[in-house]
Amino acid sequence: MGIGDKINNKAEELGGKAKEAAGQATGDQGLEAEGQKDQASAGLKQAGEKVKDAAAEAVENVKDIFKK
Repeated sequence: MGIGDKINNKAEELGGKAKEAAGQATGDQGLEAEGQKDQASAGLKQAGEKVKDAAAEAVENVKDIFKK
């Protein structure tokens, strides 16, 4: 996972938390739901990046095995 992706995903998550909190504070259910959606989206992106990282690590491990 690239550092840029980590930063963008975390920013999206934090933005979602802020929207959710603002929606709760003002009684705006639409804004609250949008914040929850943003958080879920960021979580899915982070999970996808972790899968990519794990796959890349597995490939490197296999390469190392065959080098021996």
